Amino acid sequence: MKIKSKPRTPTIIESLDTTFEPWFRGPSWDGWRSVLKATTAAPMSDDEIAFFKSVSGGREPPSRRPRENWYVCGRRAGKDSIVSLVAAHAASTFDPRGILRPGERAVVACVAPDREVAKIIKGYIAAFFDTIPSLRDMVQRETKDLVELKNGGDVAILTDDFRSVRGRPILCCVLDEVAMLDAGQNETDLELYAALLPGMSTIPQAQLFGISSPYAKKGLLYKKFADSFGRATDDVLVIQAPSHVMNPTLDTRDRDRMMAEDPARARAEWYAEFRDDIVAFIDPATVDLCVMKGRIEIPPVSGRTYVAAVDPSGGSSDSMTLAIAHADGDRGILDYVKEWPSPFSPQIVVADAIEILRRYGNIKSIVGDRYAGEWAREPFRNHGVEYVLADHTRSEAYLTLLPAINSGKVELLHDPRLISQLCSLERRVARSGKDSVDHPRGGHDDVINAAALALVGAALAPKSSADNWIEYMRRENVRWGTDYDDIRNSTPPEFGFSFGSDR
Repeated sequence: MKIKSKPRTPTIIESLDTTFEPWFRGPSWDGWRSVLKATTAAPMSDDEIAFFKSVSGGREPPSRRPRENWYVCGRRAGKDSIVSLVAAHAASTFDPRGILRPGERAVVACVAPDREVAKIIKGYIAAFFDTIPSLRDMVQRETKDLVELKNGGDVAILTDDFRSVRGRPILCCVLDEVAMLDAGQNETDLELYAALLPGMSTIPQAQLFGISSPYAKKGLLYKKFADSFGRATDDVLVIQAPSHVMNPTLDTRDRDRMMAEDPARARAEWYAEFRDDIVAFIDPATVDLCVMKGRIEIPPVSGRTYVAAVDPSGGSSDSMTLAIAHADGDRGILDYVKEWPSPFSPQIVVADAIEILRRYGNIKSIVGDRYAGEWAREPFRNHGVEYVLADHTRSEAYLTLLPAINSGKVELLHDPRLISQLCSLERRVARSGKDSVDHPRGGHDDVINAAALALVGAALAPKSSADNWIEYMRRENVRWGTDYDDIRNSTPPEFGFSFGSDR
């Protein structure tokens, strides 16, 4: 019996020159053509090799198809367009014979920090299958998140949750805006990457493409850049190029204006340089030492003084959060955190918060930052709770919290959102030399903001001499009548001044 041989599959460059030619016409795509040849280990001309070396750290082109390809390029460089071509070519030329088990489907995965960003790549790919007759005939079914093909391949939007990619045979994976994948959740990008690789292992031609403009010197993208840029390996290819190098038709007026206004941001956005002015705020291992494993909350204790803080929200987009803390000597103890994800009714949430405040000693004031308007203060006043403006910004609260965590003088609850947001905070150094701390672009800090304000207000803010005397006498009064000898023999703390013994 004669076995029917597989038809020859056109290369990506052949498809670029034929099937997809209307979208990639002209010499402005020559730079990407060189990169694509390196991505597939195709023969290159001397000029193409020279260009490739100029954007790959001087390394030689790979001798075989790299499993991983990381494109660190500026904004509007054409990254999305090129990887959509690669993904459409991979999906349309896929032959499942000898690769997939019965019932299995290979997926071209579009992954991004959120579904809206992932839809950009998926939309480009779907447009190829909508407008090219030979590809349109391959479509079996299409939804807003999926293009299902007759050859056993799917083009699908997957979330950046590592659990969503497990168990799927991966034909091609596009990690879009990968520098932003860890925003708001510590090491999400590394977990996702680790979950993707096994899915690629059973498909010989599978490839991963990580594309992004760069950001801080942390996370998966920077690790790949630091480990592999300029290194002549056949497994990992990293290129780094400014926007105008990969897209010579780009109007550079916006770039030049941003360079004058904010050079650090412009060098990242347009010149594809990782930012030196943004660093990780805190070591996750240090945070882990302050987390009380298994402690979700501490029940209220009669006679204990609590400080409550809130990060308010209008209810339509951001969460609203509440945190309660107390002092134990010079230690800050976090007792309670609560998050109300949007959407919600602010009036209902405030009423819920009031009930929690009553449980913790009927707290009559709550601390919040200055960004909340009257809409956030009035609902609390209506319940007899004063909304007090914090003496410090959220950045100052974080900077006050840092040495306390580093010295082990903070006890945190075992709350994943709290820990994740704390570990993802970034420290920026402005040109003035002043430090500021904030969540990463696209991230959140609503839970940790409320917790930081509560901890600082309860125990960590610097106290005046009068404040220390008041706190000392308050504690003595709590103990009065129950431990007289200890009170009489106790030694007050050093407050910077003393009273004379004679009158």
